[in-house]
Amino acid sequence: MDHVAGTAHDGKRAVRRDLLAVRAALSDDEVTEAAAALAARAMGLPELAAARTVAAYVSVGHEPGTLALIDALRERGVRVLLPVLREDDDLDWGTYEGPGALVETERAGRMRLREPAGERLGREAVLAADVVLLPGLAVDARGVRMGRGGGSYDRVLARLAAAGADPVPVVLLYGHEVVGELPVEPHDRPVRVAVTPEGVHRFPG
Repeated sequence: MDHVAGTAHDGKRAVRRDLLAVRAALSDDEVTEAAAALAARAMGLPELAAARTVAAYVSVGHEPGTLALIDALRERGVRVLLPVLREDDDLDWGTYEGPGALVETERAGRMRLREPAGERLGREAVLAADVVLLPGLAVDARGVRMGRGGGSYDRVLARLAAAGADPVPVVLLYGHEVVGELPVEPHDRPVRVAVTPEGVHRFPG
């Protein structure tokens, strides 16, 4: 890791710590209210209105809530793909069949995840998505997204780019997590849209 990349990496670590602390301080009521507002904002996106397949995820802890959104997409007739975390931190995928078809998994040193219980479709299944909903901790004015640091979604975005697939990448955040500028590393790929409970932000590119 060269000096510039190392500086960006260290900068990300500090910003990530601060953002996680703010999320941890949110009350359960605040998280629930934000999830309903987020779903309403996202369902108004023209990209989602036109989508037949959406790669999404099940929120955990105090992440912006996604269950209301993925249920609404499924009720609209959209095929929703959900990630399954592999041992190498890459993502496999399964089809969302409703909240009753989610299983809770836990790996050492990791947060508890809720994943689809059915057939595993393989890492390439995401290539069929029209929209990819991404978790994150922040996004800046350039569309640079900061994740939790595990790299799973960096791999997904790189896989999409390598295959020539062009789904719309959308990050789901709280309003205060849209910021002026974030540290950036060479592997970071920008998103086109950020949705918060308060509104929709679009970025160049």
